[in-house]
Amino acid sequence: MLDLLIRNAALPDGRTGMSIAVQGGRIAEVTAGLDMPAAETLDAGGMLVTPHFVDPHFHMDATLSYGLPRVNQSGTLLEGIALWGELKPLLTTEALIERALAYCDWAVAKGLLAIRSHVDTSDPSLLPVQALLEVKRRVAPYIDLQLVAFPQDGVLRSPGGVENLKRALDMGVDVVGGIPHFERTMADGAASVKLLCELAAERGLPVDMHCDESDDPLSRHIETLAFEAQRLGLQGRVTGSHCTSMHSMDNYYVSKLLPLIAEAGVSVVANPLINITLQGRHDTYPKRRGMTRVPELMAAGVNVAFGHDCVMDPWYGMGSGDMLEVANMGLHVAQMTSQAGIRQCFDAVTGNAARILGLQGYGLEAGCDASFVLLQARDPVEAIRLRAARLKVYRKGRLVAESAPVASGLHLEGRPGSTSFMHQ
Repeated sequence: MLDLLIRNAALPDGRTGMSIAVQGGRIAEVTAGLDMPAAETLDAGGMLVTPHFVDPHFHMDATLSYGLPRVNQSGTLLEGIALWGELKPLLTTEALIERALAYCDWAVAKGLLAIRSHVDTSDPSLLPVQALLEVKRRVAPYIDLQLVAFPQDGVLRSPGGVENLKRALDMGVDVVGGIPHFERTMADGAASVKLLCELAAERGLPVDMHCDESDDPLSRHIETLAFEAQRLGLQGRVTGSHCTSMHSMDNYYVSKLLPLIAEAGVSVVANPLINITLQGRHDTYPKRRGMTRVPELMAAGVNVAFGHDCVMDPWYGMGSGDMLEVANMGLHVAQMTSQAGIRQCFDAVTGNAARILGLQGYGLEAGCDASFVLLQARDPVEAIRLRAARLKVYRKGRLVAESAPVASGLHLEGRPGSTSFMHQ
């Protein structure tokens, strides 16, 4: 007997009327019209079942700290960095753990079951590292949490930056991070990329760097990152996050840069909600959009994913852990409103992001983990449009969250009694 049988489901690839059989926490079979005995049988009613959402770029050590010790009045990146500096001396392990766990509750409710979080290693106490390692341990039954050793103040710029980062890796942090554009000079930035990539190669770890989060078209550390990835044989293990300077670069240089990134096997993470909020602040009009060249990168063969980056922290006072909101903003900013483009944005918060994290057993095929979401939508386009309700969220075959279908009652003469906002 099966543990779970889902019938009459739509899948992201367009198949409908599909059945998903689950046994022992894994998908046993995906086929049309399957009818087998099961401990639980669920009729999906033609709604979409998708692999769970994945956030490849987040800052869990700062999440839900909005208003501590004060609100970011300007809403700018630099005030956010200054505010984080004010908050760090006030952090306690217990409070940080509680905020992170509360956010993980939100994530599960939104079908977000894998997160890569950067954690600040600038302070010698490494308090945020200790806290998030404990969070990682506690949420392991329901969230895959990867941690990036992130020298927020610059690995070369801050005293002890290199040693602090190495200590964090020794404690069990998974990924080597960096922020080359925040070093004191362009040369120091390039040196930090080389140093950190060599460190990752020595330890057999992935790399994920905040790269060129700037409006400066001459901030070109992504080129150095691609070079080092290729030089050190790190293809497929390196990610450049943000890369917003690319929105200001001239087209000729970008025509050279895109193939370099693709050849080096470097992935790129754009953070639509945050990039368009924090970038372009020095512009009057015309005002730059602030997000990297997503469709152009994808067309060049680069794996591109979308991250949430921030939720209610010194940099961004909004958000709820909803990766469909991220995808929705991404397709608008990147003008990816073709049917293919919208589906690419759905991929950017599911399969593409899963590849960056190197998730094993991800997908909707026999042998994959039975970790998936039933959405109140019939296809990825409708899911993004509605930021669809997560009707059921399963982690390795176990129900971990559920929501009632969304419907609004109507009191209109001659009209239906309710609407679900779905196009018939």
